[in-house]
Amino acid sequence: MNATSPLIYWFRQDLRLADNAGLSAAIATGRPVICLYIHDTTAGLRPWGAASLWWLHHSLTALNASLGGKLVLRKGPALEVLKAVLKETGAEGVMWGRCYEPYAIARDTAIKTQLQADGFVAESHNTALLFEPWQLKTKTNGTPFQVFTPFWKACLASEAPPLPLPAPKDFTPLSAKSENLADWGFLPTNPDWAGGMREAWTPGEAGARQRLIDFIEGPINGYKERRNNPGEQFTSRLSPHLHWGEISPRQIWRVVKVAEEAGKVKHESDSAHFLSELGWREFSNHLLYHFPTLPSVPLNKRFIAFPWNEKPGELKAWQRGMTGYPIVDAGMRELWQTGWMHNRVRMIVGSFLVKDLLIPWQQGEAWFWDTLVDANLANNTASWQWIAGCGADAAPYFRVFNPMLQGEKFDGDGAYIRRYVPELASLPDKYIHRPWEAPADVLRKAGVELGRTYPQPMVDHHTARDHALAAFAALKESGAA
Repeated sequence: MNATSPLIYWFRQDLRLADNAGLSAAIATGRPVICLYIHDTTAGLRPWGAASLWWLHHSLTALNASLGGKLVLRKGPALEVLKAVLKETGAEGVMWGRCYEPYAIARDTAIKTQLQADGFVAESHNTALLFEPWQLKTKTNGTPFQVFTPFWKACLASEAPPLPLPAPKDFTPLSAKSENLADWGFLPTNPDWAGGMREAWTPGEAGARQRLIDFIEGPINGYKERRNNPGEQFTSRLSPHLHWGEISPRQIWRVVKVAEEAGKVKHESDSAHFLSELGWREFSNHLLYHFPTLPSVPLNKRFIAFPWNEKPGELKAWQRGMTGYPIVDAGMRELWQTGWMHNRVRMIVGSFLVKDLLIPWQQGEAWFWDTLVDANLANNTASWQWIAGCGADAAPYFRVFNPMLQGEKFDGDGAYIRRYVPELASLPDKYIHRPWEAPADVLRKAGVELGRTYPQPMVDHHTARDHALAAFAALKESGAA
């Protein structure tokens, strides 16, 4: 091989320069490096949703600026694009960061096999996780973990994650022919539905770094007790930055540990609970790797026979945030406006869909995939299976979230509901979670007319809960459960 021939670094879901093991390995060879992003049209891949594409456009714009305008953009099947760029530039090979979706693994395995057979370098690196999914197994029989707590204990008992790598210094990528990002059509045009997302987010590595700093300097203190309150800002909101690899879990881990050592974290339980959220992300990827049918098939196979209902009208009302249950509607409208939803509310709206409406969890997962800026396949599917009661470490099916009690407990003053369901803003706290119980004069004074300005509850929660439990009981009696 010619020592002066370039290498290609293929960016995917690691859109950053700092702590990027694959990019650092390519630069360490001493060869010129071509930085490439492929809008991959390989058959069998799951296309990104609309909110994801909005984020991706802005993240690629930020990455390109960090690379001095030399990020190479190409569209097409990844193997064909890589072969074309290798031929055009005389590059000796390709390096990339691993993805763990089953279709991505199949694609990457085929690409690595083909490139190596053709005499090219083809290397993959861990740029996304603290631990590779195959590293940790149960002590009893060496099988994959299916319960979170022992999985996370095994992670914490393992060797600490390596220190994050610094961003490369004085790095100038090699230029190559590039397509125009605007031509890929990732941004909405008519209508432009992304205004709320533009206000809420700053995609890119710098935005991710600032988001982490802001969290460490404030909300991490109180995280354990207040993270479940959607009307307050006590979550990190780092999930989309993690999903797109604008920040790594190793960077987050290190910053939290340094903050602990510096006394910036007043109670270790706050940082421990926050880091356990990284643990759930690791666990979700562990599950997806070992159970590749997770996005479509219940991990608990007995639920294949569950009598789900197909209710397009009720699904649409749920999607639009028009169920008549204020905390559910607030969550669905937050999702539509900002491309994100508070985690506690994700559980509430998920439970309502699958247990109050008996609509298949896969339909909820598909809607989240299209509307979430952090639509990570592992997190999304593992969490939907959890709330449906059919996944790993799942909430038992007989646990049905009561949307009124959940709202009263975690949004007692109705701040979250008033923000996203403004037609209820003038209701007193006493009725903000149960507007149908408000006296006529209270509704009139608040400007609320049920059935016109705000819907009546689409189902009676207590009756729906009984139906769900009866369906589960019938499943058990049939021998399927």
